[in-house]
Amino acid sequence: MAEHRRNRRRRSRWLRIAVFTLAGVIVLAGGVAGYAYWKLNDNIKSVDINSQLGTARPPAATDGSFNVLVLGSDSRSGNNGNLAGGAADGTARSDTAMVVHINQDHTRASVVSIPRDTLVPRPECLTSSGKTVPAAKSVMYNSAFETGGPACAVKTTEQLTGLRMDHFAEIDFSGFANFIDAIGGVNVTTTVNIKDKDSGLDLQAGDHHLGGDQALAFVRTRHGVGDGSDLGRIELQKQMVKSITAQIGSIGLTSNPTKLWSVADRLTRSITTDSDLASVNSLVGMADTLKKIGPNDLTMVTLPVGTAPADPNRVVQQQPQADRLWAAIKADQAVPHSVVSAQPVNPADSSPTAVPSSKAG
Repeated sequence: MAEHRRNRRRRSRWLRIAVFTLAGVIVLAGGVAGYAYWKLNDNIKSVDINSQLGTARPPAATDGSFNVLVLGSDSRSGNNGNLAGGAADGTARSDTAMVVHINQDHTRASVVSIPRDTLVPRPECLTSSGKTVPAAKSVMYNSAFETGGPACAVKTTEQLTGLRMDHFAEIDFSGFANFIDAIGGVNVTTTVNIKDKDSGLDLQAGDHHLGGDQALAFVRTRHGVGDGSDLGRIELQKQMVKSITAQIGSIGLTSNPTKLWSVADRLTRSITTDSDLASVNSLVGMADTLKKIGPNDLTMVTLPVGTAPADPNRVVQQQPQADRLWAAIKADQAVPHSVVSAQPVNPADSSPTAVPSSKAG
């Protein structure tokens, strides 16, 4: 009988230890989760686009569709100085610009790349420091970001397209390279050799798995492939977007907490967003909204452009194709076939029928 009581006391003691240990683990896990949440939120840099632009903007859609302006900055500050070639002149331009339209069902996306050398009217802008940037009748599209920051880039894009940019996201060189490394690299295919001393890219024709620095060089290169134009570089960027989408879908982030943390930490440290998107909850919500969209659900086009009459090294919107494109997106319709069929050829896909384009720098 006494032995039975001792066994019962031992079981009770171990049960209490197990319960307290489990409670400790739960508290610790909660603390770690809380720290992770705080850390990721603290990583994100934001710009209050709405306060800088006020109410004089295109109306937001009411059907569930929305638009995001995604910019790749060529800033050379911090860890960006020695990456992917280019001049370290102390400025930051929107080296890459994509208007991403998500349809009302959140099952497809239309992505329109705007060539940085496109001559556009730039509206008067107010910077985050309160400085007024005067309007200009005809300047390179990427000058809006350089002279007036993200809000000016958004305002210029809204004036150009007639579309409300509901969100804004920017990533710089080192952030892009780090993100690619975090997701385990990406796969690309080229049917031609690519060698560009400026970006540092040196690929033989074939299939390649690229790490962060090489992936950055891939989306930056233009001199070593095709006609050396920015339009050719955009085609490489389109391939990269689909490669990233495919890679993210293949690595099972939700079932791998370590990988998920690595990707989330590097991504949040690398981006600047509008203030409405600048939280873990908002980014998770956005990711959930986009989860049905895979590589085959992306329609990627370059804004139809032609050589600028006053400058052979610049381009202007080609009409009526450009207006038809923006009108279709505004109506949440598919990109017009006339725009898709006239797209430049990817210079990494060897073809004698490549569409001529400006060699603007």
